[in-house]
Amino acid sequence: VTGESFFFCIYLSTRLGLILIYSKSVYKNYICNYSVFAEITKEMACMKLGSKSEVFHLSGHTWVCSTGLKPDVVIQVQDQTFHLHKFPLLSRSGYLEALFSKASETASHHAQLHDIPGGPDTFLHVANFCYGVKIEVTAENVVTLRCAAEYLQMSENYGNANLIYLTESFLNDDVCTNWEDSIRALESCEKKLLPIAEELGIVSRCISSLAVKASYAEDKSLFNWPISAPETTTTTLWNGIQTKSTSGSNWWFNDVSSFLDFPIYKRFIQTVASRGVKADLIAASVTHYAKRNLPLLGCSRHCGSSSSEEGTNYGDDIYYSHDDQRSLLEEIVELLPSEKRVASTRFLLRLLRTSMVLHASAVTQDSLERKIGVQLDEAGLEDLLIPNMGYSAETLYDIDSVQRILDHFMLTFDSSSRCYNNVEEKQLMGDSDHPLRAMTKVASLIDGYLAEVGSDENLKLLKFQALGALIPEDVRPMDDGIYRAIDIYIKAHPWLTEYEREQLCLLMNCQKLSLEACTHAAQNERLPVRVIVQVLFFEQMRLRTSIAELDMDTNSSNEETTGKNPELEGGSKTKGNAKMGIKEMKERVYELEKECTSMKQDLYKLVKPKEERNFFSKIFGSRSKTKTSPCGGKGKGGEEDTLLMIRETKN
Repeated sequence: VTGESFFFCIYLSTRLGLILIYSKSVYKNYICNYSVFAEITKEMACMKLGSKSEVFHLSGHTWVCSTGLKPDVVIQVQDQTFHLHKFPLLSRSGYLEALFSKASETASHHAQLHDIPGGPDTFLHVANFCYGVKIEVTAENVVTLRCAAEYLQMSENYGNANLIYLTESFLNDDVCTNWEDSIRALESCEKKLLPIAEELGIVSRCISSLAVKASYAEDKSLFNWPISAPETTTTTLWNGIQTKSTSGSNWWFNDVSSFLDFPIYKRFIQTVASRGVKADLIAASVTHYAKRNLPLLGCSRHCGSSSSEEGTNYGDDIYYSHDDQRSLLEEIVELLPSEKRVASTRFLLRLLRTSMVLHASAVTQDSLERKIGVQLDEAGLEDLLIPNMGYSAETLYDIDSVQRILDHFMLTFDSSSRCYNNVEEKQLMGDSDHPLRAMTKVASLIDGYLAEVGSDENLKLLKFQALGALIPEDVRPMDDGIYRAIDIYIKAHPWLTEYEREQLCLLMNCQKLSLEACTHAAQNERLPVRVIVQVLFFEQMRLRTSIAELDMDTNSSNEETTGKNPELEGGSKTKGNAKMGIKEMKERVYELEKECTSMKQDLYKLVKPKEERNFFSKIFGSRSKTKTSPCGGKGKGGEEDTLLMIRETKN
């Protein structure tokens, strides 16, 4: 290069703000002394390029360069026009060089770049870069600049330290090494920009960077995320939003839920899961994302598994149409881990309720019902009361969905209980994971559910019976709950026939009613006569057995007291307490006998004495020894015992 041409280039670069570099040695000097040619500052993930002041000004929708030279290139980008100079653009962009080389040198060059990534704003940054004007490359705009540089072919073939090289270096060295800037970069990937960013590997690099940090970091301060002092409970994020400070392995939940669109979040979760993160942590993150992005879920009031989550302020709800929410919910359900008990049952029930409101697909609802079914013992009654969202809904609550959930649980219960067949009962009692314990909880839950829905006048008898019959009789320690549900249903459906009431009472076993429930049932005029008689009979038999046991205990206590020391006061007190207990039980038996006598008299008024046998046969039924009576008595034996009780009462 001659001295004359060198100075001419310096003059030209001064006029146009362009730095020309002719050799690798000059390029190295250019990088080392960037304060002369272009200042690069990598603090706070910001790279500054160029050294000249602003040379563009906007007039209406037209950008004009104020270098003093007449523009010879007109570029249209959407609704804005740029009047530029050919030389600084063509020396940096292979795309523009090929585009303008086809036109005549004397003609005015016009071009349209409507498809350039980032639109007019990004092209203005590119033009400033070509003219050597100061620009800032940050985590928010580096993706669009990198994609625009790829579109314009701004590689090293068209000038050293070109835009592709600089943005790639900034992405790899600054953005992907910092949690905050990786989030920012991914957030900037709009739908139109996403395919190009995917092709360039930007999205995968940022996601992998986030996944590594989420997999191993217990403390978010390790990755330059601004946190407050340990004493405070709030954290100020990079965008100024204040949120609750969290510690431990879930510190990243709110960040990825608030700033990542679901397609990117889904890939992030899948990458985190592939790195061996526990399924319960994955489920917790998906739960957090659903609460943040599904307004209909009502998460802040209903879905929190702990008090700290229930009061979380997620900021203003993001608006989604019903179609958007339905699509998002279906994707979230699909993303949930398949392992059992990793997501709370309460959250799953809330998802199911929301899926019904949004009319999600049958596959989604079936998946949720299966997940709920395998852990139904953890459900609460309030969450199980799912409103009926069908177009032809008859009942207030969705009984069919609960029945399907219970069916899934019973399948799990049957398969799990086989594993315990060869285990001693003593070991089972100490096993907290034994399926019978879960079955007992579910039985109590369904009894409470039947009591709640039983007051619905539109609830058919067959549906009520079908749901109650799914619970095996032997898993209920007491039948007070199912008795209460039956009583509520009969009260709400006074038109039931005597036969229908008897069939309904087949769900309970009178022998497993508590003393209070027996007392209530004996005076309950809504129950069938046969059920009331058997309740009285079983209560009388139980009291007589208790009296006999107390008599034996009293006699044994007297013998021990007499043999050891007749003067001890303890023996006298025990004897006195036993006598008082016997006296109270005898009074109760006397009251029951009076009730039986009164009932017997009422029965004899209805039929002739000679038809007594036939009448009671109709009440108790001519059953075989293996057929169960409505209240748990067994066939013929139960009938004979009841008749014997009435004869004894008569005597």
